Amino acid sequence: MAVANSVVAPAAPLPPVLAALKDAVLVALVAMALTGPIVGLQTVDAGGRLTVDMRFTEVALGIVIVFFGRFGLALGERGLALPAYGVGALLMVAGFLLPWPAELLKVLAVAAGIALVVRGIAGQLKERRTQAVLRAPDEEDAKAERLRRLVTRGLGFAMLAAAVLLPMMPFANSYIMDTAIRVMTYMMLAWGLNIVVGLAGLLDLGYVAFYAVGAYTYSILSKDFGFGFWGALPIAGALAASFGILLGFPVLRLRGDYLAIVTLGFGEIIRIVLLNWTSFSGGPNGIGSIPRLTFFGYPFARRAPEGEVTFHQLFGLDFSPLHRAVFFFYLILVLALVVNFFTIRIRRLPVGRAWEALREDEIACRALGINPTNTKLTAFAIGAMFAGFAGSFFATTQSFVSPESFTFLESAMILAIVVLGGMGSQLGVALAAILIIGLTEAFRGLAEYRMLVFGLGMVMIMVWRPRGLLAHRDPTVLLHGRKSVLKKGAAA
Repeated sequence: MAVANSVVAPAAPLPPVLAALKDAVLVALVAMALTGPIVGLQTVDAGGRLTVDMRFTEVALGIVIVFFGRFGLALGERGLALPAYGVGALLMVAGFLLPWPAELLKVLAVAAGIALVVRGIAGQLKERRTQAVLRAPDEEDAKAERLRRLVTRGLGFAMLAAAVLLPMMPFANSYIMDTAIRVMTYMMLAWGLNIVVGLAGLLDLGYVAFYAVGAYTYSILSKDFGFGFWGALPIAGALAASFGILLGFPVLRLRGDYLAIVTLGFGEIIRIVLLNWTSFSGGPNGIGSIPRLTFFGYPFARRAPEGEVTFHQLFGLDFSPLHRAVFFFYLILVLALVVNFFTIRIRRLPVGRAWEALREDEIACRALGINPTNTKLTAFAIGAMFAGFAGSFFATTQSFVSPESFTFLESAMILAIVVLGGMGSQLGVALAAILIIGLTEAFRGLAEYRMLVFGLGMVMIMVWRPRGLLAHRDPTVLLHGRKSVLKKGAAA
């Protein structure tokens, strides 16, 4: 007896709108599961006893925003650009016009709407550019490359001009200058870590340890031995580089996750030593009254010690606390630009090309005769040296250091700037530092939701720009000239 084989026909794919609706419902359910108990329930101290405050209205509205945001994103992914624009415009209008129980919900609705519209426009422009390249590969690819380089350079010069002119703006006050100093400090740290992670491909989760070494070196040298900032700066950098080499030797054979675990442990070891070695580092109390940097010997004080002249007396100005902040801002700007220039130049040297070869394939790197030991050690040492410089600057600006300033969260923040900016991209790191530090300061008033917004922003960047804000990197070496490389890439 013959048995007929029954073949199950595959299910017909859902229409694009229904498929997008299904994605939005699933994402909304996940958001509800995650935010329901975390945001919807809050313990409140009511007269000596804890009560639970339920905020399910805010949670429900947030889930609605997530639903429509994902719905518009899914529509755009399926080629339905016009409906996606409509969903984005609906979110923006709702954010501006409707009364919301929390200001954060209004901000999220407007931000989601703007993001949908901008992503849709960017997607259409990218599709048109792709079609143009397919029609005329050589000419269009070269034109796109020239345009990209022009836009990148223009953006870099615009950011530099904005930084130089910032203290001269009428809205510049102490808070803005302090925030700008913090942004530039993290930018300098991220450019140093970019050598280790972005160029050499070594995942370092303990980078804050070198930052701490530089800060404590300057603190001890200036307070106990009378060193000035410029005298202690190279010593702090050299000592931090020595710790970088010290870290590099045990991890020469490690890669990936194991390397990350060891570097994380190294950062925690440094912090715990500083926390417990009270006679050396002050323990949890830290080191205070650190001498602050002066303007070539002229202090930024209202009244100078007897026989000395202050900064404002030297130039015939009225005393203002802003003078010190402006000087510190220009100083960290110069230090960060030196780090940037050094990194750009060293990439074109043999050691820089060895870093990139190590990042791409360590086995092939060995086969080419490159010494991976020296390559890793130089990356760790140079990256740590720049962190030591930044630590010295941090100590002289704050006039106080303690182990609480060098936790793992700082390393995670610096690494997030490097990854979100685009590993190996100097301009991308600068943009990411401005966005991440700027957003955390902008939402400082919403302390309850601050880290939630920060995490949401990082997730959005990784979804829409998985390789970073500026993932493109110019090749360090062109074998036959730029034009022929472009033609070969277009033909392929």
